[in-house]
Amino acid sequence: MRIITTIKEMKAISREAIHTGKSIGFVPTMGYLHDGHLTLANKAKQENDIVIMSIFVNPLQFGPNEDFASYPRDRKRDEQLAESVGVDYVFYPTVEEMYPRSMEIEIKVKSRVNVLCGRNRIGHFDGVATVLIKLFSIVQPTNAYFGLKDAQQVAVVDGLIADLNLPVQLNAVETVREEDGLAKSSRNVYLTEVERGQAKELYQSLLYGKKLIEQGERNPDAVISKMKDYLIERINGSIEYIELYSYPELATINECHGKIIIALAVKFSQARLIDNIILYV
Repeated sequence: MRIITTIKEMKAISREAIHTGKSIGFVPTMGYLHDGHLTLANKAKQENDIVIMSIFVNPLQFGPNEDFASYPRDRKRDEQLAESVGVDYVFYPTVEEMYPRSMEIEIKVKSRVNVLCGRNRIGHFDGVATVLIKLFSIVQPTNAYFGLKDAQQVAVVDGLIADLNLPVQLNAVETVREEDGLAKSSRNVYLTEVERGQAKELYQSLLYGKKLIEQGERNPDAVISKMKDYLIERINGSIEYIELYSYPELATINECHGKIIIALAVKFSQARLIDNIILYV
């Protein structure tokens, strides 16, 4: 496995791969890797000739009161984990390499962002879209892999690729979970022992909502209300939202029908957790 730190070298490697007819699987990450990231890399390894993983904590997607400076970082560990699953290249640019000067072009995402986490993170997905356009241009992947744990991000990437006719195939991979159902996340390390025991109820509440729909409940508000009652009885964390939309459009619906997402966010003392289920009705 090779570590690449410059855009020039990364572009040269990608050009050579494309010239020789090799497919490139790309896994963009912000590092502090966990099993979710490694699952994406394994999937990319199975389906491509070359796997490139980027590790870049993108400042453009952090708001003024968010955790850019304190976002967990462990380069040596990340490199060892990436190599353990067969990643061929880790693209590890600095902020100065990615943004050597103030951006003269502004990327603005208009749809799929004013709900769920995006509602209170103004500009977050503009930053995500900006860095992904740059990364796709640099790496030139055949396939790009994203985890459905952040289903809103997947929906935004889906729209980005479609609107800009980007020559990359989006591959959305199911959320990787602990044995008790908790979605794996780099932020889980901030849970106290008591909170960790309660955190499993987030996924259980989603399964409860899914069961309600499968049993015939078609009113989104009724599903949400019952899920809130379920969680209030079982966790001490603060429920930020439980929402239900069409997917990937993330549009409001009056009836549970078609492809939909049930998503939630819960704030514990030092960790904010998100999770979701996508289902067809």
